[in-house]
Amino acid sequence: MTAQLALGTYRCRAIPEAADRAAASGAQWIDTAPNYATGRAQELLAPALAAHPSLRIATKAGYFTAATGADAVNAGVLTEDQAATGHSLAPDYVRWQTGRNREELGRERLDLVLPHNPERAHPGDRFALHRAMRDAFVVLEQAVAARHVAGYGIATWAGLEEEAFTVGQLLALAAEAAGGRHHLVAIQMPVSLVMMTPIAQALHGRGPLPAAAGAGLRVMASAPLHGGELPGMVDQELADLIRPGLTSAQACVLAVASCPGVTNVLLAASGTSHWREAADAVAHPSLTAAQLREITRVLASA
Repeated sequence: MTAQLALGTYRCRAIPEAADRAAASGAQWIDTAPNYATGRAQELLAPALAAHPSLRIATKAGYFTAATGADAVNAGVLTEDQAATGHSLAPDYVRWQTGRNREELGRERLDLVLPHNPERAHPGDRFALHRAMRDAFVVLEQAVAARHVAGYGIATWAGLEEEAFTVGQLLALAAEAAGGRHHLVAIQMPVSLVMMTPIAQALHGRGPLPAAAGAGLRVMASAPLHGGELPGMVDQELADLIRPGLTSAQACVLAVASCPGVTNVLLAASGTSHWREAADAVAHPSLTAAQLREITRVLASA
């Protein structure tokens, strides 16, 4: 089944308009973070979330702006040294940031909170990293119990590919944090025709995507157009190989949306035409595994 589009706000230039457009198109999810749009993304989203109560929101805890870091120091949840790094998984900070997210988004209960690039916390020290992630999960389990959060997961750029952690380890850490039944329900990771490793692995039944699908996790594919660079890298011949008649951008989106295990494709579409173009792409039937194998073969040999 083809994955659904979701609005990603990392590179989104007109967040309120894009959120209203996504809601009107039937999108179910918006993804954001407290450091996006120089710290303003969540407040910019609040009116659209109030106007569209059925929209589900995924946000994060990890990276923060200098202003937010100063607020965290004043609140006593980070030291000045911790704030200077711009990133933290410290339990007090995760608890504080989750509450701040709720306030800024205007939602009593957040659908998803994702520790943001947790691999950034303890590079090269897997034991310390896993301990920090487990401690963050304890806080998020407490937030679930308080009905402030519906579920949690992780948003990563390189952690899964570099095997700083695996999906199995994430699930084990969550179970340990919860003392049994946990509420880790999603992962977010880059999947694209540049970041092809997850696609190639999934086609052989390996890697994070099949593991996540087997555990029933939502998988949000980030950067499907690799920061907007991919359409200029994919010529019409390759686009036609993916699906004749599609533009380069549409072909890239359909390839990611067809990848086994992916449930949502995060698109930072600021304009109506870009969102409609992507929506038309995912309305096409999914590419088959054989087609995806051929695409990865062609790209690998390019």
